[in-house]
Amino acid sequence: MSKIRKLIRSRGAGIALAVAAAAVAVVAGVVGLTNWHMIASVDDTIAYTFDGEHEQLSEDALKRIDDFNAQCIIVPGASVYPNGNPSPMLRNRLDAAVALYKSGGAPAILLSGDNGEEEYNEVRAMAGYIMEQGVEKEDIFCDFAGFSTYETAFRAKEVFDVDRAIVVTQSYHMYRAAYGCIQMGTDVIGVCSDQQIYRGQTARDGRELLARTKDVIKWNFKPDPTFLGEEIPVTGKGNCPF
Repeated sequence: MSKIRKLIRSRGAGIALAVAAAAVAVVAGVVGLTNWHMIASVDDTIAYTFDGEHEQLSEDALKRIDDFNAQCIIVPGASVYPNGNPSPMLRNRLDAAVALYKSGGAPAILLSGDNGEEEYNEVRAMAGYIMEQGVEKEDIFCDFAGFSTYETAFRAKEVFDVDRAIVVTQSYHMYRAAYGCIQMGTDVIGVCSDQQIYRGQTARDGRELLARTKDVIKWNFKPDPTFLGEEIPVTGKGNCPF
């Protein structure tokens, strides 16, 4: 009897192991397919990458950006320190956006970040930083409800009425940011801000694989963001309250 029980247990364990392996294979397949789909959908929109060796926009990039005639530059938020200063990742995005603005790439900048808590305000830090760099207040649009990449893209179209935009973010994040805008019907050009290597980037890259899968699925259902609100067309005067 004990031999039979051992055989049953052994077979049960084998079946469980096979099921687990099949589940892992399915998940890996879905992640791989959705990542491939997103990257393939966005890759040809990237016009330029700022990095340690390329700090000035190339002539080819400038021409492509000029011909594109963007209404604004979209900068998704990232971490802000307790003292109100942008983190290196966010600062690099803002530096790239300011360079584009000053080169005539677009007449306005849309800052979209998290202000879900009173003491945490990404947009305030972003706006203060770019105004110090010479961006005119009336050219700054503030989206305080950009709680995620998905919500930033959704609100850019529905609230700020953006039809054509330059998206500025790091290359690992660009695919998701640009893909979301495209899904909303916004034409985009991507400019990557990879001026340095960021702490924890390996883990961030791993999480991004799953985030891309999540967003591909989410865009198929297109739920409303946390907040919408009245329209603030990016073609008008900026709404920066600072």
